[in-house]
Amino acid sequence: MQFDVQGSPVYCYSGGKAFDASLPAIVFIHGAQNDHSVWALQSRYLAHHGHAVLAPDLPGHGRSGGAALTSVGALADWLLALLDAAGVRRAILAGHSMGSLIALEASHRAPGRVAGLALLGTTYPMKVSDALLETSRTDEAGAIDMVNIWSHAMVTPGPSSAGPGFSVMGVSRRLMQRMSQRNPEQLFHTDFAACNAYANGEAAAAAVSCPTLFVLGSKDMMTPPRSAKLLTSTIRHGRIVTVAAGHSMMAEAPDAVLDALAGFATATFQERGDAP
Repeated sequence: MQFDVQGSPVYCYSGGKAFDASLPAIVFIHGAQNDHSVWALQSRYLAHHGHAVLAPDLPGHGRSGGAALTSVGALADWLLALLDAAGVRRAILAGHSMGSLIALEASHRAPGRVAGLALLGTTYPMKVSDALLETSRTDEAGAIDMVNIWSHAMVTPGPSSAGPGFSVMGVSRRLMQRMSQRNPEQLFHTDFAACNAYANGEAAAAAVSCPTLFVLGSKDMMTPPRSAKLLTSTIRHGRIVTVAAGHSMMAEAPDAVLDALAGFATATFQERGDAP
């Protein structure tokens, strides 16, 4: 489905169900050089189990128009404008990597709009090495290759997975390449620079009062669990779930991530009295 947000068209995946803003809402926010498809399993399941689901493509990503936004603050404002356009008063914000910073900042700017926070593959500060930041500017294809190596703990999923034998690394690499083809304006560098420059994470975390879930990958080399300590120690009421995966946890441990998110959504909305 499409919305108009800040004068540009925005594509949102609604999990294969007609979007109904009266249902308990969950918004899935993807990370750098990605789109809504990284949330395919999780968003579809929750949409078919009583939730209003929005998995948007961020500006300049995937099917959404407009230029890629250059700061986490601007992306947080855009996200809140999307909630307005969709008629969503309050929602759980689930963000992965860069998306986790967007969710955190949105909760700081409009705490009354956020029923809960699910922060996956998160850290703060989310600093990007000078070498990777420069490579993303001068050699985006090389940066894609580097990040895909570091983001995965396995080349193929295990034999008990839903798609045994397919290359999770290859799928992720091709998605990032497709983002470059759709938006050649140094998209990866724009995303990385926004993460690197974000400086309000500690203040935003200190202000969080809503239910919070951290989902961390035990094999994550991009945002190792230890690097999330500032956030987890500041949001002391947050629950931590560790999954056996690298940074691309939604693909490497899809069921474990889904279980964590579904349980969190149920508990959060039950607490508010509007569980599906």
